[in-house]
Amino acid sequence: MKKKVLTCVGTRPNLIKITQFSRWFAQQPHIEHKLLHTGQHFDYNMNDVFFEELGIQKPDVFLNINQGSQINVIARIMEEFEKFILEYKPHLVMVPGDVNSSFACAFVAQRYGIPVAHIESGLRSFDMTMPEEANRILIDNLTSLYFVTEPSGTKHLLGEGKSEENIKYTGNTMIDALVAFTPVIDASTVREKLGVKDYYLLTFHRPVNVDNKENLTVLVDIITQMAQQKQVVFPIHPRTKKRIAEFRLSDKLNNPNIVITDPIGYIDFIHLVKNAATVITDSGGVQEETTFMGVPCLTVRPNTERPVTITEGTNTLVELNAATILALLQQIQQGTYKKGKVPTFWDGRASERIVNEVVAFFDKQQAATA
Repeated sequence: MKKKVLTCVGTRPNLIKITQFSRWFAQQPHIEHKLLHTGQHFDYNMNDVFFEELGIQKPDVFLNINQGSQINVIARIMEEFEKFILEYKPHLVMVPGDVNSSFACAFVAQRYGIPVAHIESGLRSFDMTMPEEANRILIDNLTSLYFVTEPSGTKHLLGEGKSEENIKYTGNTMIDALVAFTPVIDASTVREKLGVKDYYLLTFHRPVNVDNKENLTVLVDIITQMAQQKQVVFPIHPRTKKRIAEFRLSDKLNNPNIVITDPIGYIDFIHLVKNAATVITDSGGVQEETTFMGVPCLTVRPNTERPVTITEGTNTLVELNAATILALLQQIQQGTYKKGKVPTFWDGRASERIVNEVVAFFDKQQAATA
């Protein structure tokens, strides 16, 4: 009988992280791999072209739960996921990252005695004001198999009393996608469409930076000062766009050197990251992508759950302060900013390692019951 592995995603970034699983599981004839999408952040741009051009596995199951408060969505995902797993009866549920969908699916699976494997396990910001931090901790407390992207993950899990035997340092599956899609990323014409060459790239969406009028005003002032040096490309998050209008800051960004766009698709966005002079962000995944591509990254946050991007990579944590950010940009311009290196196992083969560990997990189970 085939072992059933169910991977559960709820957002496009997490869907991209698991794009390479299908080809590696296809080489394991005794394993059936299915992909479930909860619909948490359903993107209507994820049409057939998106999947076919990138060779991404389409979800086998779509729960279509994307409306309501966080708690309401989590509860409904749990209800619908429970129905599905009672029918499908998977032998292992894999969840990536720290989103609400991953927590909801992990919780239900564990309650039914189904082992949970957590991709990007052990990451910690130690900031419980972030919903993602609570999700990470809760998921790891429900997990049987921990797939770690960087040394800090192993350290944290061991410190929390997790079994060393079940912690597997497999590397970063987000990098697998970057490696696999490099030809398509390089072929993007987004810079020509936007009319940009030498530019800074910005992404901001965290409430602490954009929901506070004083902080958002500081951010807008920093952007206008940056625009005196280079073009600034700013794919604007809906929350940020709403707050800029609400706080009447739109006029300050009315500058030909500031290119504001709607959110940009994965391929075009990574092309912009790869060719940016610097990325200024408050995102999580962008810290990893810039480290892999050797692009300087300034992360406007008091902490990061991805410390290897700082200790080994090109990332620096900065406060929301014009003098600090502009001084670092000057270092980058002068070539005195740190160069960084690519962390161990960020080599495009993390998905292969994870599949091999899943096979070993099932083999161990079988041996124990023989």
